[in-house]
Amino acid sequence: MAEKPRLLYITRKEHFNAAHKLYNPNWTEEQNNEVFGRCANKNWHGHNFELYVTIKGYPNPDTGFIMDLKKLKRVISEHVVDKLDHMNINEDVDFMKGKLASIENIVVAIWEQLVPHLDPGCKLHCLKLVETERNYVEYYGEE
Repeated sequence: MAEKPRLLYITRKEHFNAAHKLYNPNWTEEQNNEVFGRCANKNWHGHNFELYVTIKGYPNPDTGFIMDLKKLKRVISEHVVDKLDHMNINEDVDFMKGKLASIENIVVAIWEQLVPHLDPGCKLHCLKLVETERNYVEYYGEE
């Protein structure tokens, strides 16, 4: 009797450093400073981001993998980390053009970068983006 397949979740952790500022161009400098405080600094500020990418699926019976983690690492590096690491998120990152660079908007944009490149039968379950020791966001792809 064949063993019943089990839905599994696996997480890959990546790291990147990037600068950004929180600034709404439709607001005055005073409004931006009131809402965003020091994060609206005209000279930017940076973070050492940690990105947790959790995928889910049923392991391939031939490999035991949901997705080869070496391939997942390449996908994350090529489509996310290489574009963000040591960059100014507001000015240098193509997939953030025209978007306010809040951690919430960044994680949604990262999700959109990853989904098209995952293996068939593998689904992106959750992204966790850690901005500081005390601040992080989780996104599950829900509208």
